Amino acid sequence: MQSKLAHAAERKAFGVVLDRIIKSATGQDREENIDHLIDMAGKLLKDTSPGATRGLRNGLYPGSKWERFLFDVIDETDPNVLKTSILNGGYEGAFRGLRNTTANAEKYQCNVPWIILFDPTSACNKHCVGCWAADYGNQLNLTYDECDRLVTEASDLGTHLFMLTGGEPLVRKNDVLKLAEKHNDCLFNVFTNASLVDDAFCEEVRRLGNIVFSVSLESYEPSVNDARRGDGSFDEVMRAFDLMREHGLLYGTSTAYTRANTQAVSSDEFFDMLIDKGCRWAWYFHYMPVGDGANADLMPTAEQREYMFHRIRDIRAVEGGKPIFAMDFQNDGEYVGGCIAGGRVYCHVNARGDVEPCVFIHYSNVNFKEHSWLECLQQPLFQSYRRHWLFNKNLLMPCPMLENPGELPRMVSESGASTSEYVAPESAEDLAERVTPYAKAWEPVAERLWHEMYPTGEKIYADEMSQVDVDRKAKIIAEEDSKVEAVVD
Repeated sequence: MQSKLAHAAERKAFGVVLDRIIKSATGQDREENIDHLIDMAGKLLKDTSPGATRGLRNGLYPGSKWERFLFDVIDETDPNVLKTSILNGGYEGAFRGLRNTTANAEKYQCNVPWIILFDPTSACNKHCVGCWAADYGNQLNLTYDECDRLVTEASDLGTHLFMLTGGEPLVRKNDVLKLAEKHNDCLFNVFTNASLVDDAFCEEVRRLGNIVFSVSLESYEPSVNDARRGDGSFDEVMRAFDLMREHGLLYGTSTAYTRANTQAVSSDEFFDMLIDKGCRWAWYFHYMPVGDGANADLMPTAEQREYMFHRIRDIRAVEGGKPIFAMDFQNDGEYVGGCIAGGRVYCHVNARGDVEPCVFIHYSNVNFKEHSWLECLQQPLFQSYRRHWLFNKNLLMPCPMLENPGELPRMVSESGASTSEYVAPESAEDLAERVTPYAKAWEPVAERLWHEMYPTGEKIYADEMSQVDVDRKAKIIAEEDSKVEAVVD
C-alpha cells in the first residue's frame, strides 16, 4: 500500500498535470495537445485498465465526434467541477483507488469494490411503476454518521467512487452536500428523479465540485414518461437539466428499458433531446423482475435485448452514432469481465444497512450498522461470489440471477444468506423460477452474438494485465508503487 506522503505528492503532481491539460485544451492549439491527455491516461492505467488507452487513441483524433465531445465538456463545465471530478474520479478512483482496492483484495482475501452504491434513505416522493426500490418501503434511513462511517471505512480500503440511490437521495440533500464536502477526495454520483433540484442546491454542487448526477428519464414524450413516473415528472427533469447546465455541472440519464419502452428510450429523438439538454452519458438498465409479485411481463424480449446490444454500441461508436456516452449495464458485461457484483467491482448497501451483492439481488449475511465495512465484505455470500465467478464465459450472460438463474440459489444456500427485501421477501429459488424462461430465450441469441465476435467462445485480451488474477495483479502493482515511493523518499 502506498504511504500517505507518497499519495499526497502523487495527487498534487496529478493535479498540476491536469491543470496544464485543461488549460491547453481550451487554447487555439488544443487539438495538438490531446496526446498529452492520452499519454497521461496510459501511464495511469497501464497496470489496471490498459485497454482504456487504446480506446482513447482510437476515438480522439482531429475532427472526430469524441474530440468534439471532449471539447464541449471542457468548454461548458465549470472549471472546479471539471477538475475535481477528474481528480477524484480519475486519479483517486480509476488509478490510485483501484490499485489500493486490488492490494487490499489480496491482503484480506476478499473482494474490495471499486464502487459502492448506497441508499441514504428508502423514502421517495415518486411511485414509479416497476421500481425495484419500492420493495424497501419508505421509512428507512442511514443516518449521516452511518453514511460518513461507510465512506470513511471504504476510502481507507481504496474506494473513492460512490453512487447514491434510494428512494430519492435528494430527500436528504443537506446530508449529501455535507458528506461530499467532508470527503472531498471522493466522487459522488447521485441517481435522482431531479424533482428536488433547485438553484441553491446547484450552486452548492458547483462549489464542491465532486457531485455528478444520473437523472431518471423514460421518454422524450412527456405523457409517456409521466405515465410511469407521475404527472409533471418530465417537466421537472427538463427544468433540472437547465439549472445544472447553467451552473456548469456534469450529468446524464438513468433509464430502465422494458418490453414497453425499449425502442422509444433508444430512439434518435430521445438521444437528440438528451444531447440538446447537455447530458454527457446515458445509463441503461435492463428491467429486473425483483420482489414477490414482480411483473415478469415487463422484461424485454430476447429480440429487444439484441436490438439494444446493437443500438447502444452504434450510438457510442467512433464513427457515426451520437455525441453522448451510452452504456448498457447488462449488455456491456464483456468490458468489465462479467458480473461486477458481490464486491468484485461494486456492491449495494440498502437504507436498512443490509450489504447486498447487487442493487438487483436482495440477499445478505450482514448489516453495516452492526459490522465494520471489512467484515461486510468478508461475509459468506460475497465470498461465495468470489469463488464462483465467472458465472459464464459468454460475457453477454454475466448475471448469476438473470442469465444463469441456477447460480444465485446455490450461492444463497451455500452462504446461508437471508432475503433483505422488506415489503415482499422471496426465496432465491422463486426468483430463479421467474427468470428462467427469459434466460432460456436469451441464451441462443447471446451465444450467436458472442461467437460472431469471439469464434473460440472466449474473449482474448490484447494485454496481459486484463487477464491476470487479483493476487498477481496486486503484486505487480506493489512493485510499481515501490519504485514511486523510492523516488518520493
